[in-house]
Amino acid sequence: MRLDKSTIVRLPLAVLGRVAPGLAAAWALDLFFTPRGRRGSRRTRASLSEARRFDVDVDGQRVAGWSWGGGPAVYLLHGWAGVGGQLAGFVPPLLAHGFRAVTFDAPGHGASAGRRSSIVHFARALHEVVAREGPAHAVIAHSLGAAAATRAFAHGLRVERAVFVGPTGGPRDWSSRFRAHLGVPSHVMALMRERSERWLGASWDDFDVPRLAARQSAPLLVFHDRDDAEVPWSDGAAIARAWPGARLVTTTGLGHRRILRDDGVVRQGVSFVAREAGAADDYSASWKMMPNV
Repeated sequence: MRLDKSTIVRLPLAVLGRVAPGLAAAWALDLFFTPRGRRGSRRTRASLSEARRFDVDVDGQRVAGWSWGGGPAVYLLHGWAGVGGQLAGFVPPLLAHGFRAVTFDAPGHGASAGRRSSIVHFARALHEVVAREGPAHAVIAHSLGAAAATRAFAHGLRVERAVFVGPTGGPRDWSSRFRAHLGVPSHVMALMRERSERWLGASWDDFDVPRLAARQSAPLLVFHDRDDAEVPWSDGAAIARAWPGARLVTTTGLGHRRILRDDGVVRQGVSFVAREAGAADDYSASWKMMPNV
């Protein structure tokens, strides 16, 4: 019988939690902040073959990036355990609208260096890539990448427009799912949180996206699928409610990742990015619920 990783980890983690909670917390921290399956598929790697490759230093680690075309830059930011190439479907229409598309693999992901990662690492990388590649007209971000983009905006990154796809609301939900999945004892989870906050230099409360959203001003369009099994639709809805003037588009049948390749989502997302600041964003109810594809 083949055991999955959660089955293998549960018992020793529970035992450590009783006899050596500090060691259990250190192990839990490593598991929580280490992305898995980070190399991406052959398709996502192939999508980068026509891009200009560049590297940027982020806190002493090499971050790999790619750029297509010319014009104002639109930054494409992947989610946890993802890679920049997952958002390559946005590239052709962005180029057709006269934009330059820029993406990168966050620290600890894909072709970039490092092992552990976090919202802090994602946000710092976005700041450094923008500093190298030029001002951001817009950011299109997926999942945890949307949380990191919001943190970057809150820390001074200027952007004209933003599009979030399947955005997560913050670490409270992730930690609850992590604890349930691995059976982490509550006292170990509390100790892990305390240690991680020292490592990150920030409280987990600082990463609450709806709270950060209330202070944002850039126009935002949110796509979230009702059938998203990884990040609940309610996260995207909460962000859209809290972000002044934001609009929420609910899709069905696309899940958490296929939504990035949906023609309707890509087309409407790029159309939103291409609108001039102050132009009316009139989205008819006919596409508020996208059909299953």
